[in-house]
Amino acid sequence: MSIAPTAESAATKCAGFILEALGEALKDQETATLAISGGSTPKLLFGDLARAQFAWERVHIFWVDERCVPPTDSKSNFKLAFDAWFGPANYPDANLHRVFGELAPAEGAAKYVAEISSFFGLKAGEVPMFDVIHRGMGPDMHTASLFPGEPLIQNRTDIASNVWVEKFEMHRVTLLPGVLLAAKNTVLQVCGADKAEAVKTVLEGAEDWMKCPCQMASRDSKATWFLDTAAAAGL
Repeated sequence: MSIAPTAESAATKCAGFILEALGEALKDQETATLAISGGSTPKLLFGDLARAQFAWERVHIFWVDERCVPPTDSKSNFKLAFDAWFGPANYPDANLHRVFGELAPAEGAAKYVAEISSFFGLKAGEVPMFDVIHRGMGPDMHTASLFPGEPLIQNRTDIASNVWVEKFEMHRVTLLPGVLLAAKNTVLQVCGADKAEAVKTVLEGAEDWMKCPCQMASRDSKATWFLDTAAAAGL
C-alpha cells in the first residue's frame, strides 16, 4: 500500500508502479496488457502515463468498464483516456481495444468478449490474465461497474457483460469477477475524503463481496493500493 499527501502524488506513484509492472512483463513476453478504469481520479494517472517514455507500441490497452455511450460522449471512459493520454502521446490505435459503447448494450458486451477472446487466444470457458488491471472504487464500494447487490458479482466464469446500473440509470459493459481475480497485478487508485469509510471497510471489514464489491481481488498479495491521505484517514 502507498499513501501519498495528495491525489496528484498518489497518481504519480501509481503510474510508476504500473510502468514497472509492464516493464517486468515485457522482459518475458513480446506484448503486455493493461486494463484501465475511468473517472476523475484516473485522469491524473493518465497525464503521468502520457508523459512517460515507454514502449507503448508493445502495450495493449483494454477497459475495465465502459458506459454505453459513443466514444465522443463526455461520459465515455474511452474519451477521458484518449483526451488525457492516448491523443497527447500519439498512442498506436491498433493497441487500443475499446468497448463499443455506441452499440446496443448486449451487442457491445458480446463484441468486447469476442475481442478479448481473440486477442488472448482463449478457449471456451477460459478467462484472460491481464498483466495489470487498474481499478477505482466509489464511496459505495463498487468497483468496475459491479455495484452492491449486483447478481453478476457471483459470476466467475464469464469475461464481460452488459449491466444496468440503477443508481445512474445507465447501461454499462464491465469485466466480471473471474477476470479481476485472474489479473497478475491489481492496482487500486482511490483518493478523496468521501472514500475514507469505504477504504476502511473494504480493507478491514468482514469479507462480503455483495455488500463490498471492491473487496474482490483487492486484499491479497497481487493487489497494491494507492491512496491519498484523505482516503486513508480511517486506516
